[in-house]
Amino acid sequence: MNKKLLALAVAGAFAVPAAAMADTGNVTVYGVLNASVDRTDNGDVSGTDGISTTKVSSNQSRIGFKGTEDLGNGLSAVWQIEQGLNLDGHATSATTGDTMVSRNTFVGLSGKSWGTALLGRHDTPYKIATRNLDIFADTIADNRNIMGTGHDIRANNVIAYVAPNFSGFSGAVAYVAGAEGATTSGQKKGDAWSLMANYDNGPVYAALAWQRFKYGTVGVTSLGASVAGDADKSAKAWKIGGGYNFGAFKVGAVYEKFSDDLTAPIDRKAWTVNGAYTFGSNAVKLAYTKADDTGSVSNTGAKQWTLGFDHNFSKRTAVYALYSKLDNDSLARYGVGTGVGGGAVAPVAAGADPSAWSFGVKHRF
Repeated sequence: MNKKLLALAVAGAFAVPAAAMADTGNVTVYGVLNASVDRTDNGDVSGTDGISTTKVSSNQSRIGFKGTEDLGNGLSAVWQIEQGLNLDGHATSATTGDTMVSRNTFVGLSGKSWGTALLGRHDTPYKIATRNLDIFADTIADNRNIMGTGHDIRANNVIAYVAPNFSGFSGAVAYVAGAEGATTSGQKKGDAWSLMANYDNGPVYAALAWQRFKYGTVGVTSLGASVAGDADKSAKAWKIGGGYNFGAFKVGAVYEKFSDDLTAPIDRKAWTVNGAYTFGSNAVKLAYTKADDTGSVSNTGAKQWTLGFDHNFSKRTAVYALYSKLDNDSLARYGVGTGVGGGAVAPVAAGADPSAWSFGVKHRF
Protein backbone atom coordinates (compact mmCIF):
# COMPACT_ATOMS: atom_id res chain seq x y z
CA MET A 1 0.00 0.00 0.00
CA ASN A 2 1.33 3.44 -0.89
CA LYS A 3 2.91 4.93 2.22
CA LYS A 4 1.20 8.24 1.52
CA LEU A 5 -1.99 6.45 2.56
CA LEU A 6 -0.51 5.63 5.95
CA ALA A 7 0.64 9.22 6.31
CA LEU A 8 -2.99 10.26 5.90
CA ALA A 9 -4.30 7.49 8.12
CA VAL A 10 -1.92 7.75 11.08
CA ALA A 11 1.11 10.04 10.96
CA GLY A 12 -0.67 12.70 8.94
CA ALA A 13 -3.87 12.28 10.93
CA PHE A 14 -2.00 13.01 14.14
CA ALA A 15 0.11 15.64 12.35
CA VAL A 16 3.59 14.88 13.66
CA PRO A 17 6.21 16.36 11.29
CA ALA A 18 9.46 14.43 11.04
CA ALA A 19 11.66 17.42 11.78
CA ALA A 20 11.12 20.62 13.72
CA MET A 21 11.01 23.95 11.90
CA ALA A 22 12.62 27.19 12.95
CA ASP A 23 10.70 29.42 15.35
CA THR A 24 10.14 31.95 12.58
CA GLY A 25 8.53 29.40 10.27
CA ASN A 26 6.96 26.71 12.39
CA VAL A 27 3.45 27.13 10.95
CA THR A 28 2.29 25.14 7.92
CA VAL A 29 -0.96 26.15 6.22
CA TYR A 30 -2.70 23.29 4.41
CA GLY A 31 -6.12 22.25 3.24
CA VAL A 32 -8.41 20.46 0.81
CA LEU A 33 -11.05 22.10 -1.41
CA ASN A 34 -13.35 19.38 -2.70
CA ALA A 35 -16.53 20.60 -4.39
CA SER A 36 -18.89 18.50 -6.48
CA VAL A 37 -22.15 18.81 -8.36
CA ASP A 38 -24.36 15.97 -7.15
CA ARG A 39 -27.56 14.73 -8.74
CA THR A 40 -29.30 12.55 -6.17
CA ASP A 41 -32.49 10.50 -6.08
CA ASN A 42 -33.84 9.12 -2.80
CA GLY A 43 -35.35 6.11 -4.55
CA ASP A 44 -38.72 4.81 -5.66
CA VAL A 45 -40.87 2.96 -3.14
CA SER A 46 -44.40 1.56 -3.19
CA GLY A 47 -45.03 2.87 -6.69
CA THR A 48 -44.07 6.44 -5.77
CA ASP A 49 -41.24 8.18 -7.62
CA GLY A 50 -38.28 9.35 -5.58
CA ILE A 51 -37.23 12.97 -5.08
CA SER A 52 -34.43 14.13 -7.39
CA THR A 53 -32.17 16.98 -6.31
CA THR A 54 -29.19 18.82 -7.82
CA LYS A 55 -26.78 20.38 -5.33
CA VAL A 56 -23.20 21.52 -4.76
CA SER A 57 -21.46 19.63 -1.94
CA SER A 58 -18.34 20.52 0.05
CA ASN A 59 -17.19 16.92 0.70
CA GLN A 60 -15.14 17.51 3.86
CA SER A 61 -13.33 20.58 2.46
CA ARG A 62 -11.09 22.05 5.15
CA ILE A 63 -8.27 24.39 6.09
CA GLY A 64 -5.68 23.75 8.76
CA PHE A 65 -2.62 25.11 10.52
CA LYS A 66 0.01 22.90 12.11
CA GLY A 67 3.50 23.21 13.49
CA THR A 68 6.23 21.85 15.71
CA GLU A 69 8.99 23.17 17.96
CA ASP A 70 12.26 21.39 18.72
CA LEU A 71 12.64 21.21 22.52
CA GLY A 72 15.98 19.40 22.43
CA ASN A 73 17.04 15.85 23.29
CA GLY A 74 14.74 14.40 20.64
CA LEU A 75 11.61 16.02 22.11
CA SER A 76 9.23 18.26 20.13
CA ALA A 77 6.03 20.13 20.81
CA VAL A 78 3.36 19.50 18.15
CA TRP A 79 0.04 21.20 17.45
CA GLN A 80 -2.74 21.50 14.89
CA ILE A 81 -5.89 23.58 14.32
CA GLU A 82 -8.29 22.42 11.61
CA GLN A 83 -11.67 23.74 10.46
CA GLY A 84 -14.23 22.49 7.95
CA LEU A 85 -15.22 24.79 5.08
CA ASN A 86 -18.66 25.41 3.54
CA LEU A 87 -17.82 25.85 -0.13
CA ASP A 88 -21.51 25.64 -0.99
CA GLY A 89 -22.64 27.89 1.88
CA HIS A 90 -24.59 25.05 3.51
CA ALA A 91 -23.72 24.26 7.15
CA THR A 92 -22.86 20.62 7.84
CA SER A 93 -21.68 18.52 10.76
CA ALA A 94 -18.14 18.89 9.40
CA THR A 95 -18.19 22.68 9.63
CA THR A 96 -20.26 23.45 12.71
CA GLY A 97 -19.01 23.79 16.25
CA ASP A 98 -16.57 26.09 17.99
CA THR A 99 -14.75 28.52 15.70
CA MET A 100 -11.70 26.93 14.03
CA VAL A 101 -11.90 23.65 15.92
CA SER A 102 -14.61 21.67 14.13
CA ARG A 103 -12.02 19.12 12.92
CA ASN A 104 -8.86 17.59 14.42
CA THR A 105 -7.40 20.20 16.79
CA PHE A 106 -4.82 19.38 19.47
CA VAL A 107 -1.51 20.05 21.20
CA GLY A 108 1.03 17.50 22.39
CA LEU A 109 4.58 16.25 22.78
CA SER A 110 6.50 13.95 20.43
CA GLY A 111 9.64 11.92 21.00
CA LYS A 112 11.59 10.17 18.28
CA SER A 113 11.99 7.01 20.34
CA TRP A 114 8.73 6.81 22.32
CA GLY A 115 6.03 8.27 20.04
CA THR A 116 3.49 11.08 20.48
CA ALA A 117 1.01 12.09 23.17
CA LEU A 118 -1.72 14.64 22.43
CA LEU A 119 -4.77 16.31 23.94
CA GLY A 120 -7.76 17.83 22.15
CA ARG A 121 -10.40 16.95 19.56
CA HIS A 122 -9.52 14.12 17.18
CA ASP A 123 -10.63 11.17 15.09
CA THR A 124 -10.53 8.02 17.19
CA PRO A 125 -7.94 5.34 16.31
CA TYR A 126 -10.88 3.09 15.34
CA LYS A 127 -11.89 5.56 12.63
CA ILE A 128 -8.33 6.20 11.44
CA ALA A 129 -7.47 2.51 11.09
CA THR A 130 -9.24 1.91 7.76
CA ARG A 131 -10.06 5.35 6.32
CA ASN A 132 -7.24 4.92 3.79
CA LEU A 133 -8.97 1.76 2.51
CA ASP A 134 -12.01 3.67 1.22
CA ILE A 135 -11.26 4.70 -2.37
CA PHE A 136 -14.37 6.94 -2.39
CA ALA A 137 -13.68 8.57 0.97
CA ASP A 138 -15.05 12.11 1.44
CA THR A 139 -17.44 11.86 -1.49
CA ILE A 140 -21.15 11.13 -1.74
CA ALA A 141 -20.18 7.44 -2.18
CA ASP A 142 -18.16 7.17 1.06
CA ASN A 143 -18.51 3.65 2.51
CA ARG A 144 -19.68 5.24 5.79
CA ASN A 145 -23.09 5.47 4.15
CA ILE A 146 -23.33 1.88 5.42
CA MET A 147 -20.25 1.19 7.57
CA GLY A 148 -18.94 2.74 10.78
CA THR A 149 -22.37 3.85 12.02
CA GLY A 150 -21.95 5.49 15.42
CA HIS A 151 -18.29 4.44 15.71
CA ASP A 152 -16.32 6.24 12.97
CA ILE A 153 -16.26 9.50 14.92
CA ARG A 154 -14.26 12.59 15.74
CA ALA A 155 -14.46 13.00 19.53
CA ASN A 156 -13.95 15.84 22.00
CA ASN A 157 -11.93 15.38 25.21
CA VAL A 158 -9.43 13.00 23.58
CA ILE A 159 -6.25 11.84 25.32
CA ALA A 160 -4.24 9.89 22.75
CA TYR A 161 -0.92 8.10 22.31
CA VAL A 162 0.60 7.18 18.93
CA ALA A 163 3.41 4.61 18.85
CA PRO A 164 6.47 5.21 16.66
CA ASN A 165 6.92 3.14 13.51
CA PHE A 166 8.96 -0.06 13.96
CA SER A 167 9.69 -1.76 10.61
CA GLY A 168 6.21 -0.93 9.37
CA PHE A 169 4.36 -1.66 12.62
CA SER A 170 2.60 1.11 14.54
CA GLY A 171 -0.52 1.76 16.58
CA ALA A 172 -2.54 4.22 18.64
CA VAL A 173 -4.74 4.28 21.72
CA ALA A 174 -7.15 7.00 22.84
CA TYR A 175 -9.31 7.65 25.88
CA VAL A 176 -12.36 9.90 25.50
CA ALA A 177 -13.19 11.56 28.81
CA GLY A 178 -16.76 11.94 30.07
CA ALA A 179 -19.06 14.77 29.04
CA GLU A 180 -18.71 18.18 30.62
CA GLY A 181 -22.51 18.32 30.96
CA ALA A 182 -22.74 16.62 34.35
CA THR A 183 -23.77 19.16 36.99
CA THR A 184 -24.71 17.03 40.01
CA SER A 185 -22.98 14.22 41.86
CA GLY A 186 -25.78 11.82 40.95
CA GLN A 187 -25.14 12.05 37.20
CA LYS A 188 -22.94 9.41 35.58
CA LYS A 189 -20.45 10.28 32.88
CA GLY A 190 -19.84 7.97 29.98
CA ASP A 191 -16.44 7.47 28.37
CA ALA A 192 -14.77 5.59 25.54
CA TRP A 193 -11.63 3.64 24.70
CA SER A 194 -10.34 3.23 21.14
CA LEU A 195 -7.34 1.19 19.92
CA MET A 196 -5.71 0.31 16.62
CA ALA A 197 -2.65 -1.57 15.37
CA ASN A 198 -1.45 -1.38 11.79
CA TYR A 199 1.27 -2.58 9.43
CA ASP A 200 2.42 -0.61 6.39
CA ASN A 201 5.40 -1.91 4.48
CA GLY A 202 5.87 -1.74 0.73
CA PRO A 203 2.70 -2.81 -1.09
CA VAL A 204 0.99 -4.19 2.03
CA TYR A 205 -1.29 -2.39 4.48
CA ALA A 206 -3.20 -4.12 7.30
CA ALA A 207 -5.06 -2.81 10.35
CA LEU A 208 -7.00 -4.11 13.34
CA ALA A 209 -9.12 -1.83 15.57
CA TRP A 210 -11.41 -2.06 18.63
CA GLN A 211 -13.59 0.52 20.34
CA ARG A 212 -15.94 0.66 23.33
CA PHE A 213 -18.38 3.35 24.45
CA LYS A 214 -19.72 3.31 27.99
CA TYR A 215 -22.80 5.50 28.28
CA GLY A 216 -23.76 7.61 31.26
CA THR A 217 -26.84 9.59 32.18
CA VAL A 218 -25.38 12.61 30.33
CA GLY A 219 -23.73 10.70 27.51
CA VAL A 220 -20.23 11.28 26.16
CA THR A 221 -19.36 14.52 24.39
CA SER A 222 -19.65 13.95 20.61
CA LEU A 223 -20.65 10.30 21.15
CA GLY A 224 -24.29 11.13 21.77
CA ALA A 225 -26.37 11.24 24.94
CA SER A 226 -27.90 8.02 26.22
CA VAL A 227 -31.61 7.37 26.33
CA ALA A 228 -33.47 6.39 29.49
CA GLY A 229 -32.24 3.05 30.79
CA ASP A 230 -28.91 3.08 28.93
CA ALA A 231 -26.70 4.44 31.74
CA ASP A 232 -23.76 2.10 32.38
CA LYS A 233 -24.51 0.16 29.21
CA SER A 234 -21.96 -0.09 26.43
CA ALA A 235 -21.49 -0.37 22.67
CA LYS A 236 -18.51 -2.16 21.16
CA ALA A 237 -17.06 -2.52 17.69
CA TRP A 238 -14.09 -4.20 16.08
CA LYS A 239 -12.83 -4.32 12.51
CA ILE A 240 -10.06 -5.68 10.37
CA GLY A 241 -8.89 -4.32 7.04
CA GLY A 242 -6.17 -4.71 4.50
CA GLY A 243 -4.96 -3.66 1.10
CA TYR A 244 -2.36 -4.56 -1.50
CA ASN A 245 -0.81 -2.33 -4.16
CA PHE A 246 0.26 -4.20 -7.30
CA GLY A 247 1.46 -0.96 -8.93
CA ALA A 248 -1.11 -0.01 -11.54
CA PHE A 249 -3.80 -2.00 -9.69
CA LYS A 250 -4.67 -1.91 -5.99
CA VAL A 251 -7.31 -3.66 -3.87
CA GLY A 252 -8.69 -3.16 -0.37
CA ALA A 253 -11.22 -4.71 2.01
CA VAL A 254 -12.67 -4.06 5.49
CA TYR A 255 -14.88 -6.17 7.78
CA GLU A 256 -16.48 -4.82 10.96
CA LYS A 257 -18.87 -5.97 13.67
CA PHE A 258 -20.92 -3.93 16.17
CA SER A 259 -22.49 -5.21 19.38
CA ASP A 260 -24.17 -3.50 22.33
CA ASP A 261 -26.63 -3.94 25.19
CA LEU A 262 -28.54 -0.71 24.62
CA THR A 263 -32.31 -0.25 24.75
CA ALA A 264 -32.36 -0.01 20.93
CA PRO A 265 -29.58 -2.42 19.85
CA ILE A 266 -27.58 -1.83 16.67
CA ASP A 267 -25.79 -5.20 16.56
CA ARG A 268 -24.64 -5.63 12.98
CA LYS A 269 -21.93 -6.82 10.60
CA ALA A 270 -20.76 -4.98 7.49
CA TRP A 271 -17.99 -5.33 4.93
CA THR A 272 -16.59 -3.64 1.84
CA VAL A 273 -14.25 -4.52 -1.03
CA ASN A 274 -12.81 -2.21 -3.67
CA GLY A 275 -10.27 -1.92 -6.43
CA ALA A 276 -8.67 0.77 -8.58
CA TYR A 277 -6.74 0.61 -11.84
CA THR A 278 -4.39 3.50 -12.72
CA PHE A 279 -3.23 4.29 -16.24
CA GLY A 280 -1.30 7.46 -16.91
CA SER A 281 -3.00 10.31 -15.06
CA ASN A 282 -6.30 8.42 -14.85
CA ALA A 283 -7.88 5.86 -12.54
CA VAL A 284 -10.98 3.67 -12.76
CA LYS A 285 -12.44 2.66 -9.39
CA LEU A 286 -15.08 0.17 -8.24
CA ALA A 287 -16.40 -0.52 -4.72
CA TYR A 288 -19.04 -2.77 -3.15
CA THR A 289 -20.27 -2.46 0.45
CA LYS A 290 -22.82 -4.59 2.32
CA ALA A 291 -24.49 -4.31 5.73
CA ASP A 292 -26.24 -7.31 7.29
CA ASP A 293 -29.48 -7.14 9.26
CA THR A 294 -29.47 -5.04 12.44
CA GLY A 295 -29.80 -7.29 15.49
CA SER A 296 -32.55 -9.90 15.07
CA VAL A 297 -34.68 -7.70 12.79
CA SER A 298 -34.95 -9.23 9.32
CA ASN A 299 -34.84 -7.21 6.10
CA THR A 300 -32.79 -4.36 7.60
CA GLY A 301 -29.64 -4.81 5.52
CA ALA A 302 -28.40 -2.92 2.47
CA LYS A 303 -25.92 -3.02 -0.40
CA GLN A 304 -24.04 -0.19 -2.12
CA TRP A 305 -21.96 -0.26 -5.28
CA THR A 306 -20.03 2.60 -6.85
CA LEU A 307 -18.17 3.12 -10.12
CA GLY A 308 -15.85 6.10 -10.49
CA PHE A 309 -13.25 7.77 -12.72
CA ASP A 310 -10.48 10.17 -11.66
CA HIS A 311 -8.20 12.37 -13.76
CA ASN A 312 -5.18 14.01 -12.10
CA PHE A 313 -4.01 17.25 -13.66
CA SER A 314 -1.18 17.38 -11.10
CA LYS A 315 -0.28 16.02 -7.66
CA ARG A 316 -2.59 18.64 -6.15
CA THR A 317 -5.52 18.98 -8.53
CA ALA A 318 -7.92 16.33 -9.84
CA VAL A 319 -11.39 15.99 -11.30
CA TYR A 320 -13.64 13.01 -10.75
CA ALA A 321 -16.97 11.48 -11.73
CA LEU A 322 -18.86 8.68 -10.01
CA TYR A 323 -22.19 6.89 -9.88
CA SER A 324 -23.38 5.21 -6.68
CA LYS A 325 -26.44 3.02 -6.10
CA LEU A 326 -27.72 1.82 -2.73
CA ASP A 327 -30.22 -1.06 -2.45
CA ASN A 328 -32.11 -1.17 0.85
CA ASP A 329 -33.92 -4.22 2.16
CA SER A 330 -37.62 -3.68 2.80
CA LEU A 331 -37.13 -2.21 6.32
CA ALA A 332 -33.77 -0.46 5.82
CA ARG A 333 -33.35 3.32 5.30
CA TYR A 334 -29.67 3.85 4.41
CA GLY A 335 -28.95 6.85 2.19
CA VAL A 336 -26.31 7.78 -0.37
CA GLY A 337 -24.25 10.72 0.88
CA THR A 338 -24.93 10.23 4.60
CA GLY A 339 -21.31 9.28 5.24
CA VAL A 340 -20.10 12.87 4.67
CA GLY A 341 -21.63 16.25 5.45
CA GLY A 342 -23.38 18.27 2.79
CA GLY A 343 -24.14 15.55 0.26
CA ALA A 344 -26.97 13.54 1.79
CA VAL A 345 -30.07 12.74 -0.25
CA ALA A 346 -33.57 13.65 0.89
CA PRO A 347 -34.98 11.42 3.69
CA VAL A 348 -35.08 7.81 2.52
CA ALA A 349 -38.21 5.69 2.90
CA ALA A 350 -37.90 2.10 4.12
CA GLY A 351 -37.01 -0.16 1.22
CA ALA A 352 -36.11 2.67 -1.18
CA ASP A 353 -33.05 2.44 -3.42
CA PRO A 354 -31.34 5.86 -3.53
CA SER A 355 -28.68 6.74 -6.11
CA ALA A 356 -26.40 9.61 -7.03
CA TRP A 357 -24.20 11.03 -9.77
CA SER A 358 -21.32 13.23 -8.64
CA PHE A 359 -18.88 15.37 -10.67
CA GLY A 360 -16.18 17.12 -8.65
CA VAL A 361 -12.95 19.08 -8.49
CA LYS A 362 -10.44 18.43 -5.70
CA HIS A 363 -7.44 20.63 -4.90
CA ARG A 364 -4.94 20.18 -2.07
CA PHE A 365 -2.69 22.94 -0.76
